[in-house]
Amino acid sequence: MDDVIIRREGRAGCISLNRPEALHALTLDMCLRIEEALTEWRDDPSVEFVLLDHAAGTRGFCAGGDIRMLAESGAADGREAMAFFAAEYRLNARIHAYPKPYLAFIDGVCMGGGVGLSVHGSHRLATERTLFAMPETGIGLFPDVGGGWFLPRLGPPLGMWLALTGERLKGADVVAAGVATHYAESHVLADLRSDICRNGLDLFEAMTWDEAGSFERHLEVIDRCFGRPSVEEIFAALAEEEGDWARAQLETLRRRSPQTLKVAHRQLTLGLAARSFEENMAMEYRIASRVVRRHDFLEGVRAVIIDRDNAPVWDPPRLEDVGDDLLDEIFSSLGPEELTF
Repeated sequence: MDDVIIRREGRAGCISLNRPEALHALTLDMCLRIEEALTEWRDDPSVEFVLLDHAAGTRGFCAGGDIRMLAESGAADGREAMAFFAAEYRLNARIHAYPKPYLAFIDGVCMGGGVGLSVHGSHRLATERTLFAMPETGIGLFPDVGGGWFLPRLGPPLGMWLALTGERLKGADVVAAGVATHYAESHVLADLRSDICRNGLDLFEAMTWDEAGSFERHLEVIDRCFGRPSVEEIFAALAEEEGDWARAQLETLRRRSPQTLKVAHRQLTLGLAARSFEENMAMEYRIASRVVRRHDFLEGVRAVIIDRDNAPVWDPPRLEDVGDDLLDEIFSSLGPEELTF
């Protein structure tokens, strides 16, 4: 069974993720095959747009990358992990710069690598079954696949909130946050897909959705707290807030990897200032090359994915123990091994 199904349908080049046993989590081969198809279709006048979804009859959209492989590689020499990151990040850049409309039907779980496959395209459709999150701070990784670029451009405090807490957005909230551009109920997807492949994008582009998101009632707190210039100041601001919601955010952050919180905060700050998407992705490759081999990622995978005790022991254990010297090392140049596009 092919992990990714690639074919032409009417006016579209269609890509369907087909690894249901792993919620369509990405592999190196899947990334390479998708990029190959995008390259082939880019200059083909008979392909008017690209449509990405998951295979009919399977659940989810894309739960991310192969985390176990990344951890096993990180515990060794890291080479397999870095080959995957290089292919994935180059694919993200290809999608971001794609000259034709790129539609993603984000129907189901969309995390990590699934975000990178969808959010950089021109058209992103959410349904009532969509569940978006960047939960990497909970496993000692960081919100990669272009998170440093797109998250702060949702609005810096909103993106920082999503990056640090790993908060989940569901259904129409994904549109309200700006992660998706369109919304439809899942039961119409098959007919919508057939129509646009046959007739083009007019029906799709006529769809609108402008309802407020459920998270918007907390925007004032998000703005006050998550726009701060350091993670320590975010913690302090949340501690001064009244109300259960702010307390819940603080408790969530206290369970996250201190190293990863500070990495993500710097990543989004630098990503917002980046001059190009490729500059941001080169930065994320530097981070990945270091973080994938560090204790917190290996420990986070053990606690959340392997042993499932959900009791990671972070090192360093406190925010104040994560100094600028450690962050400078994680973000420093790779020299001749820098990611190029």
